[in-house]
Amino acid sequence: MNEMNGPALHARFLRGLSAAPDRPAFYLGARSATYREVHERALLWAGALRRAAGGTPAPVGVLAGKGETAYTGILAGLYAGAVVVPLHPMFPAARTRQMLKAAGVGALITDERGGAALPELLGADHGLPVLAPAEAPGAAGAGTVAARPEDALDRPCPAGTDDTAYVLFTSGSTGRPKGVPITHGSTHHYFRLLDARYDFSSRDVFSQTFDLNFDCAMFDLFCAWGAGASVVAVPPSAYRDLPAFCAERGLTVWFATPSAIGLTRRMGGLAPGSLPSLRWSFFAGEALRCRDAEDWQRAAAGSVVENLYGPTELTVTVTAHRWDPDASRKLGVNGVVPIGTLHDGHEELLIGADGEPAETEGELCVAGPQLTPGYLDPEDGAGRFLDRDGRRWYRTGDRVRRVGGGELAYLGRLDAQVQVQGWRVELGEIDHALAGCPGVESAVTVSAAREDGVELVVFYTGRPATPAELARSLRELLPHGMIPRRYQHLDELPLNANRKVDRPVLAARAAELVGAAAPTRGGAAG
Repeated sequence: MNEMNGPALHARFLRGLSAAPDRPAFYLGARSATYREVHERALLWAGALRRAAGGTPAPVGVLAGKGETAYTGILAGLYAGAVVVPLHPMFPAARTRQMLKAAGVGALITDERGGAALPELLGADHGLPVLAPAEAPGAAGAGTVAARPEDALDRPCPAGTDDTAYVLFTSGSTGRPKGVPITHGSTHHYFRLLDARYDFSSRDVFSQTFDLNFDCAMFDLFCAWGAGASVVAVPPSAYRDLPAFCAERGLTVWFATPSAIGLTRRMGGLAPGSLPSLRWSFFAGEALRCRDAEDWQRAAAGSVVENLYGPTELTVTVTAHRWDPDASRKLGVNGVVPIGTLHDGHEELLIGADGEPAETEGELCVAGPQLTPGYLDPEDGAGRFLDRDGRRWYRTGDRVRRVGGGELAYLGRLDAQVQVQGWRVELGEIDHALAGCPGVESAVTVSAAREDGVELVVFYTGRPATPAELARSLRELLPHGMIPRRYQHLDELPLNANRKVDRPVLAARAAELVGAAAPTRGGAAG
């Protein structure tokens, strides 16, 4: 298979197919599917997509939760030569419609949950081609695409370095999600670096904790598939006894947000030596505290622990720090594990408060082959990119400090963006949604640090409402992970000397409400 060495993201799967054709590509509870089975099914679905489109399909949305349809659907879209757009079936219909329109989605692959959402999402006579496997009966109707054996592709369609592999959406301060296209060339560079850094093999079993619209899920799938390894979907119930789950499934590679450490600790799952099967443990999406890294390392004594960092715009992760009990604590700032050094082929630039390059501390800007070519809507790129020294830099909005040996330490955000259990949240988007809630005049969302992560707190003026009423209104516009838990009514919002809302005062009040220390400037790293 010459395609195995090309830049196409799905070449990763072809490598796994060649190395371990009869090994499970993924496990879903007691069910599994081998590389050979998934490959054949993906070729079948890809053929159906191309037949429905009369050639290369427009972007293909995968409206499905972690499962057989989603995993095979992502691969089928890539095999068909299409751009893949992972979509969460439990997101509000209004938000998903925005994503479909922004990405120009021309066909959908759905599971049962995604199929059940289609009537509200698209209407009964939408006409959009929908590939709905047997597990998605709710999707039957207008536009249904049948997967016929005679249409199956002989081989996956090729993809070029500059072609877009997938589009993911991040929170946007304007009240709508921002589409981030990632090219096959970016993923090719990324996974080649990971292949050189790690010793993954067909004997490995990867956790899959992330929803598929979260870019870290790409790490799970394509690191595993590139090695002929297996992926295990981790249900929320697994945290009740994570050591037993890991032992039963034979997990060797773990990847999750740092919040998973606190949850496992509360469930009594972090006893020394309780996770002996793990060889590698990765954390990203939030700030990783030294205390949490130490506790996890004791539980997974045979595992190498790494803290990874990277915004979606830089292809999953772009730095890595390998935990060392002595060195990491010395290099870390405020008890937070360093985010590490940049991937090979990338350059860093720190910008100080005066907008000029800084030597030791400032906003992290990154240039290199993992950088997105830009947002789907060019207007979303305003202020996010910097052209300097003949290069295009992405302004991460994260404040960092150089701490020696090329290592970077995370200090906080420079804007109103935070990470909540791995969700990248623009607080302005929540404020925008709150403005549409009945009776709300003005609203400001702030974050407060807790021991196990970050909590969102809303202060609002207007007609008092119960938290349940406000949350119910927000659920029509925002996904579950962006819904604040606390709401505080005020007669008026506090103002600073410039007559602007005094966010530090509200942040201090929020910290009191959640029983936490006042947060430092910015949110959590991701």
